[in-house]
Order: sequence, then C-alpha cells, then structure tokens
Amino acid sequence: MDDKITIIHGAGGREMTEIIEKIIVAKTPPRLRTALNGYGLDVLDDGSTIRIGGKSIVFASDSFTIDPLFFPGGDIGHLAASGVLNDLVMMAADPVAFMDMIIVEEGLEKKILEEIVESMINVLRENNIALIGGDFKVMPKGKIDRIIISCTGIGLSDNPLIDRPRPGDKIVVTGPIAEHGAAILAARLGMLDENTSLRSDSRPLVKTVLPVIKKYREYITGARDPTRGGLAAILNEWSTQTGTTIVIDRASIPVREEVREFLDALGVDPLNVASEGVGVLSVRPEKVEDVVEKLKAMGEKPAIIGEVVEPPNNILRGRVVAVTEVGGRVIVRPNPLNLPRIC
Repeated sequence: MDDKITIIHGAGGREMTEIIEKIIVAKTPPRLRTALNGYGLDVLDDGSTIRIGGKSIVFASDSFTIDPLFFPGGDIGHLAASGVLNDLVMMAADPVAFMDMIIVEEGLEKKILEEIVESMINVLRENNIALIGGDFKVMPKGKIDRIIISCTGIGLSDNPLIDRPRPGDKIVVTGPIAEHGAAILAARLGMLDENTSLRSDSRPLVKTVLPVIKKYREYITGARDPTRGGLAAILNEWSTQTGTTIVIDRASIPVREEVREFLDALGVDPLNVASEGVGVLSVRPEKVEDVVEKLKAMGEKPAIIGEVVEPPNNILRGRVVAVTEVGGRVIVRPNPLNLPRIC
C-alpha cells in the first residue's frame, strides 16, 4: 500500500478493497465484526444485518459527493436515495426507513439545497419509505465542495441475501449497463450537447427487482448493483471470494448503442463504468429463465451474460474470463473508470 491516499482508492476497484481490508477490517477484532447473529465485516456485502426475534434488520450506508450535483437523469438527492435503497434490494430486504446526513458548504444557495432534498424525498415518497431522522452541518467556505450527503437505509428480511455464487449459476444483468458513468463523464467533459441521449439510470429498484429477488430467493445466490467499478468489479469480487471462474459473453451484455459509441470514442470499457439502476444476479440454472421472464414482466430489460464454472486450472481460479465478439477469450481485470465523485 502506498503511503498516501489517492483518488483511485475511492474508485471501487482493487485499491479501495485494499484500504477496507487492511485499514478497517484487519484492525477490527473478529468478535466485533458481527452483532446479534447477523452479517457484517465478515462478508462485506451491500449491507449488514442483525437478527432479532426471527427477523433480520438490514442496514445499508453510503456517501455521495457527485460532481455535477445536477445531471441528465437525476441529481445528488435522487442518487443518494436510489443508491441506498438499491443496496437494501440487493440484500432481499424490504426498505422501511431512511436517515440522511447532509453537510453543506457555507454560501450554498438555499434553493439548491431545497431542490436536492425535495428530489431525495420524492424517491422515498414514491416507495413509501419513512425519513426518520438525520443530521445537518455547515462547513466553512472552501473546506468542502458544496454538498456531501451520507445516508443509511433500514430494511427487514426473513432471509437476507448474502453473496455466495457457485458453479452452475448463470449471471444475469437486469438492464443495460454503464448509463450513469457515461452521462457523468460526458457532463464533466462538456460533451452533453453533442451526446443528448446520454442519461444517468439513477432509479430505485424496489418495485421491479425486489419482488423478483424475493420470489426466487431460494435460487438467487448473489445480487449486487454495479456502481463504482462497474460490472467488472463485482464479477471479479465474486470470483475471488469463491475461488471460481466466471465466464461472460461480451456480445450478450446489454449496452445501449449511444453509450457504447461514446465510451468507445474515449477508449473506455463499459464493463468498468458505473450503473445506478441495474442489478447483477447470480441465479441457479434451473430457474434462470423464470427469473428473466419475471424481470421482463416487471418492466426490466434483463439478459443472461455468463455463468460461474469450476476453474479449469489454477491460473483461472478467481478470475473473470470474457468471450469476445470474435470468439477470443480474455481475462477481465477490475480496472474502474478513474472518475472521482461519480456517486
């Protein structure tokens, strides 16, 4: 590990994992990594749980520093509420409550704060989630850039979904990837006027994906939303944790043509670009078609993009392998788009 934190440490890839494991997890005694028969730092999933009275309470926390604050398809408030709710969805939890911690820079216009908070509350209202508390602070001008939002979502689950993909599972994405990252990148580069179809996919998946996860919970062995680090980061994390090989078919991965063309022109791989309205599921093969059809019925645009297999050799153990459009095979490494403040 280098002596100083760099921007890449927050990009969602290997460097960030190293920070979490070596500075946080390693310094936490094993007996303090979980509480009340739940899951915590021992699994490092999208959320954590405690077990009380036969029910799991699920917690998901995240912080948002995105620049620009307002972007095609959303804003920091909409993103914060959607992102935290989606973490609960990926844990098979019904979101019930939400808390926000807002820090603003001295001099921020009240109108901007009002728009952001209203946007966040609209997401909660549409999904019947209670805003039960939070915190508000102001920093001197120049000490932070306009606004930071940290949130905690609270959900309930009879059987929380902890990621344990295994050989034979099929990998499903619930819709086109890389939408959010492409839109933010275009905004940063001042290229939105010439790429008017680029929009963030920021949205909660409570009403469309959660019912499918709950219905087929017995057959879904993993679920994540591919935010920082994109699809590549999640698949590499799964393969590394389980010691399996994940084989994906690049031609099957849904990417809108406008998004693909924009990223190709910049030399950016969509697999490494963030989405904010998509889930990645690992599903047992006997039910994968049912899961796909149910997702379609709920309005999603899913695709089966690969499978989990036993490693054919030690070199491919813990690796993700992509079958390319021309039939070649390449190892997919976690190489997140180095775009600070993407969420």
